[in-house]
Parts: sequence; structure tokens; C-alpha cells
Amino acid sequence: MDMNLNEQLGGDVIIDDPDDQEAPRASAGRGVARQLPQMMRRIPVTLTLEVGSVRISLQDLMDIGPASVLPLDSLAGEPLVIKVNGTPIGRAEVVVAGEQYGLKVIDLDGLNLDILAP
Repeated sequence: MDMNLNEQLGGDVIIDDPDDQEAPRASAGRGVARQLPQMMRRIPVTLTLEVGSVRISLQDLMDIGPASVLPLDSLAGEPLVIKVNGTPIGRAEVVVAGEQYGLKVIDLDGLNLDILAP
């Protein structure tokens, strides 16, 4: 079955906002997709949004319980890191798209297809 991202997420995803001042920066990565051969456009990749991380000892890991709180290395409200196959490619904000979470791209400074191949 052929479905684009918007259809897969129930049609509630905004891909491009003409009123957005940062649209030229965010759309820079889309030019790369247009240069891909047709057969490569369907290669699946895993896109994740990273909130933050924390480095702890194994002992601290063993002490974690249901009520544990671990401070992360990012501040509340700052943009989150977009990763493709584990490689950072940009930053985004979390938004609500219908009944699901979505992401609003802020920038795609690291979108380089040469380093994304597994």
C-alpha cells in the first residue's frame, strides 16, 4: 500500500507552513530528497527525537526505581535533537498532531545522506 507520511499519521501532519519564517532553513533538507534516485526514496530509516541523556554508574542504574528522577543534560524548553539512524541531523520541537505527538522541524543543519547509510 502506498501512503505518504501525512496519510500514515492520519492526515494531521503539517509538512510546510508558509507563514513560518524558518521555512527556508527547514526546507533545505527537502532538496536533498529530490536528488535521490527513485529507487532510493523508499529506503526506510529510523527518525527519533532525543530529549536528552545522562551518564550514570552501574550502581546508580541498579538503584533506579519507579519513583526515581534523573536530571538530563538538556534544559526544559530548548529544542530537541532529531536523529536519523542514530545520527543527529537537526533540531525540533514537540507538537500535538491530532491525538499523536509530532515534531516541528526548527533546522536540518546535519542532513547529509552520505553519513546516514547504515
